[in-house]
Amino acid sequence: MRIDLHTHSTASDGTDTPAQLVRKAAATGLDVIALTDHDTTRGHAEAVAALPEGLTLVTGAELSCRAGGVSMHMLAYLFDPEEPALLAERELVRDDRVPRAKGMVAKLNALGVPVTWEQVARIAGDGSVGRPHVATALVDLGVVPTVGDAFTRDWLADGGRAFVEKHETDPFEALRLIKGAGGVAVFAHPAAAKRGRTVPETTIAELAAAGLDGIEVDHMDHDAETRTRLRGTARELGLLVTGSSDYHGSRKTCVLGEYTTDPEVYGEITRRAFGAFPVPGAGGV
Repeated sequence: MRIDLHTHSTASDGTDTPAQLVRKAAATGLDVIALTDHDTTRGHAEAVAALPEGLTLVTGAELSCRAGGVSMHMLAYLFDPEEPALLAERELVRDDRVPRAKGMVAKLNALGVPVTWEQVARIAGDGSVGRPHVATALVDLGVVPTVGDAFTRDWLADGGRAFVEKHETDPFEALRLIKGAGGVAVFAHPAAAKRGRTVPETTIAELAAAGLDGIEVDHMDHDAETRTRLRGTARELGLLVTGSSDYHGSRKTCVLGEYTTDPEVYGEITRRAFGAFPVPGAGGV
């Protein structure tokens, strides 16, 4: 089985619609794919409706969190999307995205970059607006060559010249909410230092003690040495190890199935979850 547990669609900051994403996943030869858009589940229904036969969908979301002043992301799998407490928190985070993006546009204007809110909103479309949409606008204007080049201290990285904070959930509260909604929690790309500051491993240990299920080890932003170190951390803390592409369509260079999750780990995730169940493909529409 080939299992990719971290992907994004146009419901947040990917460039493939949910339907296009699942069709592409099947064509790529994946058996299981998780749709984990940022702080939203709006793409799930479309993905389910288009799900090809032979492909299983794991519903999920990537929750925006902050610990000790450091931004981090929590992958939530197979939770009840209508559970009131988690739904309210996702909406709170999502609603803060628009004023945050407008604030980044204002800072960029002050730096002499002629980006407009209308341009960023057009790029985001119906998705949850975020830094990748602002970064795409910078690429379109020729300010930076790639989206990744916008995530530096010069521009949009944490603490960068055009960075604006948004509401982010305390990760321990996120764990409580995910578990309360019957889901499974995996810390996404925990050592992706190229994105900015990362939380210390003592925080990972504290999260493990609070109920964290796993850490995403095999990821494009972790080099071989980092993956080896994180595997050791997972063994010591009794955490599951996942791997995934973090696919965003054409917005990033990663490809579907670039890294995958062991079938036994996937089985354990499905055993622990009780908020929702994996959806087998029925041929799509």
